[in-house]
Amino acid sequence: MHSAADAKQTVLIVDDSAMNRALLADMIGEEYNIIEAANGLEGVGYIQSLGTAISLVLLDIVMPEMDGFEVLAVMNKNDWIKEIPVIMVSSEKASAYIERAYELGVTDFISRPFDANIVRRRVTNTLMLYAKHRALVGMVADQIHEREKGNSLMVAVLGQIVEFRNGESGLHVLHVSTMTDILLNYIAKCTDQYGLTAEQISLISMASSLHDIGKISIPDEVLNKPDRLTDEEFECMKTHTIIGAQMLDDLALYQNEPLVKVAYEICRWHHERYDGRGYPDGLKGDEIPISAQVVSLADVYDALISKRVYKDAYSHEKAMEMILNGECGQFNPFLLECFKECSEEIRGQLDSTSLTGHSNRTVNRIVESVARPECVAASSRTLSMLEYERMKYRFFASMSNETQYEYTENPPMMVVSDWGHSELNSEQVIMDPYHNKRIVGAFGEELLKLVHDALRNTTPDDPIVRMDFEGMVDGKLRWYHFTAHAIWSNDDVPVYTGSIGKMVDIHESHQHMVELQHKATHDHLTGLMNHAYVRKAIAERMAAHPDHTFVFMLIDLDNFKKANDTRGHLFGDQVLQHLAGQLKGSVRTNDIVARVGGDEFLMFMELNTDPCAPIARIYGSIGGAFEGFEISISMGVAIARGESTDYDTMFRHADQALYAVKRAGRGQYAFFEDMEDVIEEIDAQDTALSAIDLSEA
Repeated sequence: MHSAADAKQTVLIVDDSAMNRALLADMIGEEYNIIEAANGLEGVGYIQSLGTAISLVLLDIVMPEMDGFEVLAVMNKNDWIKEIPVIMVSSEKASAYIERAYELGVTDFISRPFDANIVRRRVTNTLMLYAKHRALVGMVADQIHEREKGNSLMVAVLGQIVEFRNGESGLHVLHVSTMTDILLNYIAKCTDQYGLTAEQISLISMASSLHDIGKISIPDEVLNKPDRLTDEEFECMKTHTIIGAQMLDDLALYQNEPLVKVAYEICRWHHERYDGRGYPDGLKGDEIPISAQVVSLADVYDALISKRVYKDAYSHEKAMEMILNGECGQFNPFLLECFKECSEEIRGQLDSTSLTGHSNRTVNRIVESVARPECVAASSRTLSMLEYERMKYRFFASMSNETQYEYTENPPMMVVSDWGHSELNSEQVIMDPYHNKRIVGAFGEELLKLVHDALRNTTPDDPIVRMDFEGMVDGKLRWYHFTAHAIWSNDDVPVYTGSIGKMVDIHESHQHMVELQHKATHDHLTGLMNHAYVRKAIAERMAAHPDHTFVFMLIDLDNFKKANDTRGHLFGDQVLQHLAGQLKGSVRTNDIVARVGGDEFLMFMELNTDPCAPIARIYGSIGGAFEGFEISISMGVAIARGESTDYDTMFRHADQALYAVKRAGRGQYAFFEDMEDVIEEIDAQDTALSAIDLSEA
């Protein structure tokens, strides 16, 4: 049940004086719900969030933050002034002020000091006037709705008489009409070449139901023949276009009716082809009216996807393929592009087409166009729907824990949802958000510029922006996923007017993903990069700077087996962790340290000086004892000086230098360049030993 309070109308009082607000609230009385705003900005926030739930606004002129004229400008910009009446209340009595207020759409003007009877009467009169006006528009819209629904039903029934005689389901005329409506609306959005208005689209869609009315005169044995028609039978079938047009031409009393004229075009020319090879008149290109072109395409598509006495139904995909490949005759290339863009909408609409649903959809478009003129407010039905959608929006926004927003470019203003207002600890209405201290402090100028540019680089056809970023909320850095829809005007040259969007906290899932990525790329014991990841990182850095000097070091922990054998593997792990810490502590933060396996480590760095001294320093910083175990390392070093050396070559050279060091007694380091002769000698010895082993075997 609804309480009495639920039936109260809501009045918004916008005045910076608490005394004035209190006086006005007392004068209006308890029969209204009163909302108070201390400045224009706060008032706009209430209108943005409550919409037509506000029945009337009492608005002061001189206020901080945003004055009354600026509030009216915003209300005009967003068309709120058409739905919500405004009475200006002010001590300013200059004619210029009053004239400007009326120009901006106020319905009345009350001067201070206030007279209680005048205030109460003007509030009541304004609310009654708007209520009657809305009721009148609603009644007119309902009557038009019923009349047009009846017309549409009559035409649809006539069309279906033909379809039933043709042995078909009766849905063909509805499918053709539905598809015609979808295609024409899309064409109207893309071009004004054909001058299609909402009324013309409705008329053509309705008239399309009569496209095959001439088939009434075709003999049954031809019309319902399950086999291929003979040439003579096909010529007979083709006459349905001329017969249908003649039937309409014979309606002497209705020759000037737009519906009859459009139906004539469709009946006679819906089998013409864009290349001039159709019938009955061989029209070519745009000699064929756009009404007949669209119905022709719709007729062919539905014939393909429907079962007929002479064929099974094709799938949507197959029908699309056949039409676009020219297997069903030639169509206007622009029309085919529109067909491709609308294909999924067409498939979905035809799957759910019904006579009632089709009629309602067509009639609703007419009613919307009737209710659109500048001089009238929205009908009660429209207002109810808007308020219902707004209620759903507020409910889902509060339940989703998402920061949702609406942004307008002119004036630059952002209104955030209740949750966002709390999450960001900001005002609910934020003027110039790209320069607001709270917003800039949370997300930084660089990120805000990135969002600003990304939204303006969208297009009406591709308006979505998605990105992940980090923001400072309540003194803590958190990750968010941002999704926004840019809003563009309907001008010939579209203009960016703002955006709507949401920001979802993904910090926990982002951290989890970071942890998973870290586990996949790093050694679990030491926390250093693993071999697979370090290979990729080094290869990318070398490829990015092929002219730089790179140093590549392979490090082996001497006598590690002894640590494992004498004190256990747990101690051995602790030794490896200790050495990893020493290695990381001996280099710069942008240098790379990795564990490549067992007791072997890798270090990689860029140097613009002679590497000898840095390498000596690094080697000297590693060592000492760890809980009684002496840390000793062997190290092989390879250097690439502005050469196109790849990762594998560097690794092999460092590995060969390390091998030479270990053969020479361990506990030292060597450069590959200094050890080439020794390495060649070792390789020769190894080759000779291998040959001996083979001969003995």
